[in-house]
Amino acid sequence: MEQAIILVLMLTSVLSLTFIIERGLALREARVIPPVLEEAVANCQLPTDLPMLRRSCEQHPSPIGRLLLVAANHLDCPKAENIDALQTKARHEMAQLERGLVVLEIITGIAPLLGLVGTVYGLILLFTGMGQQTLAGDNTLFSAGIALALRATLFGLLVAIPSLVAWSYYSKKVESLAVEMETLCDEFLQRQYRAASRA
Repeated sequence: MEQAIILVLMLTSVLSLTFIIERGLALREARVIPPVLEEAVANCQLPTDLPMLRRSCEQHPSPIGRLLLVAANHLDCPKAENIDALQTKARHEMAQLERGLVVLEIITGIAPLLGLVGTVYGLILLFTGMGQQTLAGDNTLFSAGIALALRATLFGLLVAIPSLVAWSYYSKKVESLAVEMETLCDEFLQRQYRAASRA
C-alpha cells in the first residue's frame, strides 16, 4: 500500500511537470502573438494591404494569425457576421490555449488528497505498531507509520504547490493573451470597415 501511494504521487508529479513545461513553451507570447503579425496588422491600413497580411499569417502560423485570417476572409460580410465568425474561431483558439490547464487544476486538488491517504495509512500503521509493541520495545511499526505519514504529506504538498502556482500563472497568462488578441482583431476590423465605408 505504501509503495502504491508513493508511486501514484510520483506519477502525478511527472504528469504535472510535463504539463508545466509543455504549457510554458506553448504560451510564450512570441508564439501566440508573433511580433511580425502585430507589425503586419499595424501596416494593413487599406484593403489593398490584405494580401500582405494573409501572407504573413500563413508564414507565421499562430492563434492570432488564424484569427486574422478568419477576419480577413469575412470582410465581404456585414461586420456583425464577421464578428460572429471571429468569436467562434476565438473560442476554438482559447480552448487550445487552455489545453492542459485542467490537468494541472486536477493535480492541484488530488495531490494533497493522495498525501492525506498516505498520512491516514501511516497513522493506521502507527497505531497498529503501538498495539503490537512487544515488551522488548520493538518500535519498528511505530516509526514506519510516522515516517510514511510525514513522507506522504510532504510529497503530496511538493506536487500540489508547483501545480497550483503554474495553473494560476498560466490561467492569468491565457487571459492576458486573449485580451491582446481581441484588441488586435478589433483594431484590424475597425480599420478595414472604416476604409471600406470611405471607398
